[in-house]
Amino acid sequence: MRLLDVLKDRGLSNRDARQALERGKVSLLGIPSGDPGREVDPALVVLRPDAPRLTPGRDLVIVHRDDHLAVLWKPSGMLSVPAPKRSGSAVGLAAHLLGSALAVHRIDEETSGLLLVARSEAVQESLKDLFERHAVERRYLALVAGSFQGERTFRSRLVRDRGDGLRGSGDDPSGKEAITHVRLVESLDRSSLVEATLETGRTHQVRIHVAEAGHPVLGDPLYGDVRRLAPRLALHSAVIGFVHPRTGESLRFETLLPDDLDLLRRRG
Repeated sequence: MRLLDVLKDRGLSNRDARQALERGKVSLLGIPSGDPGREVDPALVVLRPDAPRLTPGRDLVIVHRDDHLAVLWKPSGMLSVPAPKRSGSAVGLAAHLLGSALAVHRIDEETSGLLLVARSEAVQESLKDLFERHAVERRYLALVAGSFQGERTFRSRLVRDRGDGLRGSGDDPSGKEAITHVRLVESLDRSSLVEATLETGRTHQVRIHVAEAGHPVLGDPLYGDVRRLAPRLALHSAVIGFVHPRTGESLRFETLLPDDLDLLRRRG
């Protein structure tokens, strides 16, 4: 069912429904959606007229917060952490909104999705330890070129320079082991929607492994000549799960493809 129709079924006029979408008052699994034509499960649609005004797909969303940590939804095009001569970052904005936010890990600038931050140095160290022990569940959704089939596990040692100036798999013993489990979610006309589960968390790990398998992420300017097929890197941090370092509670957060990548998926 189209998102716009779901809102109209709930009594909104066409004008009010579109206005609610534009202002970030409509969410799917806690993340604002602004695409009136998006096909959705009505049970996932939440309308909150009193929600803070946000521009869907462009503004940072605080998915979870407590006294110790926060989970953010970072839009594509926003840095994860501050960088010299660059303005704006997810961690910097979260620090402004929450009073404190410290980086624990990062996702690429063009990648959208979930990012975990700490609210104290002690918790930052605890969370970094979870990442180092690979005790954090991390799943990505990606639109990749071609017809990806079934499930595959990619295991290699990633080096800083594979010979052409780019990161990649190599035989150098100094390389870091990288393991990615990839499964097909949906076959499309010219591409495939896949889910990638990280067993390790190396820089560009998902992008490198699928590209080396002949299925580069759409829109990737580094590891595949497929930038023309997508307006941005078609990679989304969809799931993050971990044991809270202070409460011991098991936490897991999941999001859907953002509007821009869902539209790309519908186009095949």
